[in-house]
Amino acid sequence: MEFRSDVTVDLIKHAATDTDVASAARVSTIGGESRFTEATEKDAGLINYLMRDRHGSPFEHTSFTFYVEGPIFVIREFFRHRAGWSYNEESGRYKQLQPVFYKPADGRPLRQIGKPGKYEFTAGDYKQQRAVSGDITRISTEAYETYTRLLDLGVAREVARMVLPVNIYSSFYATCNARSLMHFLSLRTTDETAKFPSFPQREIEMVAEKMEDFFHFHMPETWAAFQRNGRVAP
Repeated sequence: MEFRSDVTVDLIKHAATDTDVASAARVSTIGGESRFTEATEKDAGLINYLMRDRHGSPFEHTSFTFYVEGPIFVIREFFRHRAGWSYNEESGRYKQLQPVFYKPADGRPLRQIGKPGKYEFTAGDYKQQRAVSGDITRISTEAYETYTRLLDLGVAREVARMVLPVNIYSSFYATCNARSLMHFLSLRTTDETAKFPSFPQREIEMVAEKMEDFFHFHMPETWAAFQRNGRVAP
């Protein structure tokens, strides 16, 4: 049994630069000549204009493919993002799932105070911390032992997996463009400069933060414009 309190996000491949966005936008005014344009100092201004006035389609001419490992409850939330995303996930029907489970790290807020739409999370007390850690360990262990026992009895994987909790880890590939990625980031990260506040669950925010690091590195002008304009996807 392995218990983790982190997520894995790797960038498998990408075709995404600020120049890609600027060239796609310039086809509107210079036609096919845009294919031969190179990066210029004017790209930053053009990208900021596109972001500010929400001309979004030029940002779609980019591509990121990520590999992600995380607990199933995070993945199910992630798959709510459908526009501009493609997914392929590890299958519990076709392979035996590994005994890797999520358990919150020490310091992860445990108590929700307030009503839905207007609440905050605070640290739990010692009793709550012990209960969360101990119960997750116990239930996860018992569930996986039951899962393997059913498999040993010859029960089909697609049936045996029904006993597993949603904190078991799975893995998937996710491909998106910069526009869909910015939309995801606007909803799944917390940032004081954002025009519209977001209240993501911490575990999916951990995924989003790692993806944003790659986005920032490979498309710095686009990221800066996104940040400058209130983190609103164009």
